[in-house]
Amino acid sequence: MTGLPFLFVFIISIAVMIVMISKFKIHPFLSILLVSLALGLIGGIGLGDIATVIGSGFSGTFTSIGIVIIFGAMIGAFLEATGAALTLADIVVGIVGKNHPELAIEIMGWVVAIPVFCDSGFVVLNPIRKALVKKTRVSSVAMTMCLAAGLYTAHVFIPPTPGPIAAANTLGVGNNLLLVMGLGALVSIPALVGAYFFARFIGKKVKSADELSNEEIVQSYEELVASYGKLPSKFLSLAPIVVPIILMALSSIADVAGFSGALLNVCKFLGTPIIALAVGVVFGIILLMSSKMMDKLYKLTDETLKTVGPILFVTAAGSVLGKVISSTSLVTFITDNANVLQSVGIFFPFLIAAILKSAQGSSTVAITTTAGIMAPLLVPLGMDSPVMAVLCVMAIGAGAMTVSHANDSYFWVVTNFGEMTPEEGYKTQTMLTLVMGVCSIVFIWILTFFLH
Repeated sequence: MTGLPFLFVFIISIAVMIVMISKFKIHPFLSILLVSLALGLIGGIGLGDIATVIGSGFSGTFTSIGIVIIFGAMIGAFLEATGAALTLADIVVGIVGKNHPELAIEIMGWVVAIPVFCDSGFVVLNPIRKALVKKTRVSSVAMTMCLAAGLYTAHVFIPPTPGPIAAANTLGVGNNLLLVMGLGALVSIPALVGAYFFARFIGKKVKSADELSNEEIVQSYEELVASYGKLPSKFLSLAPIVVPIILMALSSIADVAGFSGALLNVCKFLGTPIIALAVGVVFGIILLMSSKMMDKLYKLTDETLKTVGPILFVTAAGSVLGKVISSTSLVTFITDNANVLQSVGIFFPFLIAAILKSAQGSSTVAITTTAGIMAPLLVPLGMDSPVMAVLCVMAIGAGAMTVSHANDSYFWVVTNFGEMTPEEGYKTQTMLTLVMGVCSIVFIWILTFFLH
């Protein structure tokens, strides 16, 4: 099947995949693979070739990005276990100041979520949020929204979070993680600004349970620190994150400065994402040693592998879908009719990711699946330059935060720890992510006029 009929089949296939995941609760890994298989057969891939296409798409993920995702998650686990995440929070409060608690907790969440999953990051930082609410008497809901927004923004935009890494690799810019990080930080600004003002607004409209009760005993920041013993130093806390960034920057500098010979090779070697993050893991192990927690290295590594495993498999399944699409006539059809989709431009990946996110709940699934869909379409849509491919990653991330509601685990983390009802969660967390997604994609769209 080719042409317009196959395009309709493709749209129906995506709808079927969403229904399988959201309504029938079939795991995304199985849903994506089954749809890929059916789409490939309908699209004319031969019975003798379909297994090869699927295997090629699946293995490509593990070949290029599997270790990167694992190392990034390990760094996050080390920072969380040692209390280094709290040291990072202290650094942020010191920079922003205690007179701006909402802004401080938002930036704190943004920094911590770069290496740490947003769900666990919220759990780690929530006691600080509650202590700050008690100390400053600001709105608990506003503080909850700012913390949730900071964590969520880094989660969808900035590596080494698995979603952006996977999308960058799928779209051919996996070796330009520094560019992804840089644009991710830039695109974070409108999301954080929009979230800040919305949080201040909604904090006056909605009151959480802890604001309505005067009897709750809130764990103070000092008690939280004491539960970790002594927090790691600023240097050891920053090193697992900052050193890999420096190494990847050094690789880019080597190109610009015209290094050659052994010096160029060394810079390129250390700046490769796998090696740079491996160095970050080494500093993470040093962090464990300084905290006298080396006995937990095996357990932390084991738990990280268990956590990352499902993400890797879903990412690989998304790559399979992209490989199947690129092996059918759909790309040729879209190339011949590219003017239609080019009129939608950067909003196209945003809309696909937003539909997938809203339908099945997982931002990571939405990011990886949309990246798989977009990979063979970058050239026909005029997004084949490195910068435009990274902006496509950003647009996918913006869509993957739009919107968080009852089928999203993060929705329940935020509402439960923020002591709000589900109805209040829809007024706060769901609307917050809508504001953040819209602010982000509008800014990304503006960037396309200057960076294309």
